Amino acid sequence: MKLGLLMAMPALVLPVAPEPAVLLAEQPLDSLFRQGRDLRYAQRWYEAAQAYRTLLREFPASSRAADARYWLAASLEQDQRWDEAAEAYTEFLMKHPDQRMLGKEARLNRVRCWGIRQWDSPAAVAGLAQSLSDEREEVRLAAALQLAKRRDARAVPVLQAGLRVDASSEACRLALQGMGIQPQAAGPAQGRFLVIRVKERGKSEVLTVRLALGLARAVGGYLSDEQLRQAKTKGVDMERLMDQALNAPKGTELFSLDDSKSNVTVTVE
Repeated sequence: MKLGLLMAMPALVLPVAPEPAVLLAEQPLDSLFRQGRDLRYAQRWYEAAQAYRTLLREFPASSRAADARYWLAASLEQDQRWDEAAEAYTEFLMKHPDQRMLGKEARLNRVRCWGIRQWDSPAAVAGLAQSLSDEREEVRLAAALQLAKRRDARAVPVLQAGLRVDASSEACRLALQGMGIQPQAAGPAQGRFLVIRVKERGKSEVLTVRLALGLARAVGGYLSDEQLRQAKTKGVDMERLMDQALNAPKGTELFSLDDSKSNVTVTVE
């Protein structure tokens, strides 16, 4: 009897718990951008470039387009496809002129690609020559240093101007000398000094004196009579020390002299 009643009773329907909110799937645009980034991190440059190309083809007007174009060019450069990379950097610069930081990097990277290809590609040489008039000083100097490798005379004015820039003065000086051209120093204020180190016999201390190049003639005041005679014998021209220092790479030892009391070394730093 009880069993029959139980069987006749309708089944209890339990309330259904609400399903958890479903997370929105990653948007195709973000997925492609993340894919390109991950492939770059894995140094799979060819595949990374393909991911960025797909993104630009499917979402040409997206907010990710500028970054995608830059990283496409960078991936091509890392894959050593120099001509394609230079073209991609050019396209980035044309379509996104408002990108200041990435724009500077794109110009410098493009110069590097052209520098590698300048021996085989007239277009690369033309690109470097055009960059000599870029509004950014770093880009002009980078292009000039590349063209100096092929002794291109168009680089000379930019290299001479680069002697006044502390960060590039040494590279410009060496590039000009490598071309057989005398650097035209703008004057002694080039971040260079004559450094005199005097080590007296029997003493551990070294006296170090830094002289501006304009005071180069004062070096003789730190030398004994015996050392001055040595300098003359060795052909050291005390009157031309400033010229020598301007045209010598930093770190060059101009001379070292000894007598019974001390050793004196003069270097360009």
